[in-house]
Amino acid sequence: MKQTRFHLIGSLALAAVVASCGSLDKMKEAAKQINYKVTPEVLETHAGKVPMSFKATVPAKLWDKKVTAEITPVLTYEGGETVYPSITVNGESVADNSNQTISYTNGGQIDYKQQSIDFNEKMRVSDLIVRIKFTRGDESFEITSKELEMPAIAKGVIATSTLLGDEAGVPALGKDAFQRVVTDSKVAELIYLINKADIRSGELKKDDVKAINDYIKTVKETENINFKDVVVAAYASPDGSTDLNSNLASKRESSAKDYITKQLNKAKAEANVVTKNTPEDWDGFKAAMEKSDIQDKELILRVLSMYTDPDVREKEIKNLSAAYKVIAEEILPPLRRSSISINAEVVGKSDDELKALAISNPDSLNVEELLYAATLLDAENSAKAYESAAKIYSNDWRAVNNYGIVLYKNGDVAGAKAQFKAAENLKATSEVENNLGVVAIAEKDYAAAKEYFGKAAGVGPELDDNLGIIALLEGDYAKAEEYFGASTSLNAALCKILVEKYDAALGLLNANNQEVGLKYYLKAISGARKGEGDLVFENLRKAVNLDSKWKEYAKTDMEFYKYFSNATFTAILD
Repeated sequence: MKQTRFHLIGSLALAAVVASCGSLDKMKEAAKQINYKVTPEVLETHAGKVPMSFKATVPAKLWDKKVTAEITPVLTYEGGETVYPSITVNGESVADNSNQTISYTNGGQIDYKQQSIDFNEKMRVSDLIVRIKFTRGDESFEITSKELEMPAIAKGVIATSTLLGDEAGVPALGKDAFQRVVTDSKVAELIYLINKADIRSGELKKDDVKAINDYIKTVKETENINFKDVVVAAYASPDGSTDLNSNLASKRESSAKDYITKQLNKAKAEANVVTKNTPEDWDGFKAAMEKSDIQDKELILRVLSMYTDPDVREKEIKNLSAAYKVIAEEILPPLRRSSISINAEVVGKSDDELKALAISNPDSLNVEELLYAATLLDAENSAKAYESAAKIYSNDWRAVNNYGIVLYKNGDVAGAKAQFKAAENLKATSEVENNLGVVAIAEKDYAAAKEYFGKAAGVGPELDDNLGIIALLEGDYAKAEEYFGASTSLNAALCKILVEKYDAALGLLNANNQEVGLKYYLKAISGARKGEGDLVFENLRKAVNLDSKWKEYAKTDMEFYKYFSNATFTAILD
């Protein structure tokens, strides 16, 4: 009896195992009938992530009441795979009620809430499959939808948000202060004795008077210097009667004009002589008083502020007898004068001269000329000019900064960063801070980039574009759109695509004057999203003609998956 009972128990246990395995085998067949609806239908990357959710419908009479399933979405691609977080689903007889439950009788729906994985470029060509681990009691097995010969529940990842132009950052030049025509002046003063208007011979021997006479000759004889005008301004000191001072100022104006006119005639030079006179030079008096240490200085200045009538001013100041003696000896004499200013315009080198010298002899140019010349040259020679500027004028932050931009555009981010840091040590301008932010973007240190951009206020449209780029990279497209404003940059157009404003994107791309492949590739994407095949083909053709890299990219770009079998599309990419 005992042996028979043992045999019976063993037989029952074996039957239970067989029944269990049979139930799990049935779940393999059930798994084939689960219908998945993925959102979005074609995965997309935003802010460096690939978000995804799905709803899976399980038909009735399929899900074993005692089976638990751990479902793991997996994105597979060449050379690897990346798994999303798993979800656990129970049959209705499983005691744990913390998970979603599927009814055997009615079936049900598996609701996989949105999860994200980090994006990598290989994911553009990928399959989203599911890996399912079924468990019933102590038994379990694992299988993938691929092993079940089920189609991928989603294919590929759209990476349009990564197609940033302008090297994904817009550096700011340190602007030159070059002026083609520069005003130059030489000034001399003739001092007169009290109540006199004749020019004393000693005045004509002074260095400043000799200098203006020599300057007249220089202007006359130098090809690129022209007379602008000659200004004679005569003054009388504010002592004595108004009529007397008016007469004196007028006579001093005449004597100074006669003198300088003779000097111009002597040099056979022609210049417009402009004259003016000030009968009582109270402004000059006030300026001299402010610089002096005369007793009662503050009281005298108060008199000037209290009274505007010249006779009252003079009377009140003369009442300060001790101070007035010093005023008469030190303040008033230099005010009895005529000022002669020879004003000329110096015409700088032509653009052609500057360009030639920037290449052949950059040392012969001053920093303003060299920085300006660099803006006139083609990309290769401009880079050389900026490099020369950084070496010759290494103490000028603009020269160092602008050479950093050359390195950045050539892909030398580390070299650019070193130049920008050196420029910052010379002067931490908004341009330099902006450019360090651009480097931080290239280094994917977006927190540092935002910190630098916070110190770059006032730099101009470059800053707005860069803040827009940061917002794009962070997936905040509404904020990016605000920053870009009226910009017609490729990144501004990309932003319009990402906020689904395709006509606006096309408008910006039409307004953009760059002839680069990305411009037309973005137009092709806009066409694909609008469902306009002709727009796709026309612009994709231009993109690949300008830059062949778009040919291979487009072949696997899920933006165009509806055209993959189109003969015109494939012909463009052959």
